[in-house]
Amino acid sequence: MPTKNSLPAALFNGHSMVAPLVRVLVCSPRTAGWNQAHFAAKWQELGFHHAPHFAIAQSQHDALCHELSSAGAEVLELPPAANLSLDAVYTHDASLPTDHGLIVMRPGKPNRIPEGPHHATFCETLEIPTLGTIASPSTTEAGDILWLDSKTLLIGHGYRTNAAGIQQMRALLSPHSVEVISAPLPYGPGPAACLHLMSLISLLDDHTALVDLPWLAVETVEILKSRRFNFIEIDPSERDTLACNVLALGNNRLLAIEENPKTNARLRQAGFDLRTFPASELCINGSGGPTCLTRPLMRG
Repeated sequence: MPTKNSLPAALFNGHSMVAPLVRVLVCSPRTAGWNQAHFAAKWQELGFHHAPHFAIAQSQHDALCHELSSAGAEVLELPPAANLSLDAVYTHDASLPTDHGLIVMRPGKPNRIPEGPHHATFCETLEIPTLGTIASPSTTEAGDILWLDSKTLLIGHGYRTNAAGIQQMRALLSPHSVEVISAPLPYGPGPAACLHLMSLISLLDDHTALVDLPWLAVETVEILKSRRFNFIEIDPSERDTLACNVLALGNNRLLAIEENPKTNARLRQAGFDLRTFPASELCINGSGGPTCLTRPLMRG
């Protein structure tokens, strides 16, 4: 793993979700305790569909990391910590890198609150400063956050990210001329489920979004259309297997899970270079796809 002294200053950014992926943080099932009985025993209260199968999940995570590395990204592993939970494998949610430093999230799911400070401590070793920390009673999860362009942040207002959290994000970013727009989220399966804005939208390039259109608020659709985004709709039969959760690798390349062949075919027909990995245990069991499993720290 690179050391602090081997890295040039400011080897981070954060205002694009579609530029070529250069550097990414992940947390393996092993680091998140999927192989430890006292962690794995909490699967029901954390909303997993069944008890985790560590060996399969770790193998699938290895496949994910292979695809990331093959795409040219430097893959960094989050160090272990005693206060992590099974959910820590979904590294995207706990922090938000910006061009000015890291914003430490305060997740709406209480067991995930320790993850943000742990991200910040690790990122400090990479010379990534902390721009700000979301404080109680505010909640924010980065799975609710989309960069529409380098100066516009769309934040989903739902059960994981509240109005106070959105206001704190606005206060942190307005000095840097970033506009923060709130987007209402549907009730969906209810407060116990994990429904993020990024459960319903994945940005594929600067002008294309993969969407679960019937579940998007009219207001959100109008915002995207006003910015001339083209939509590719998921196959509705693949909603529950996270078809809308696709990671942009940059330069027309995407990473998706192989369990959604109909939606994946639509993406290939649209001209994207789509790579896949098996994710039945790692993603579908815990309701987190490739964007959830990755915390980009730098894009080209």
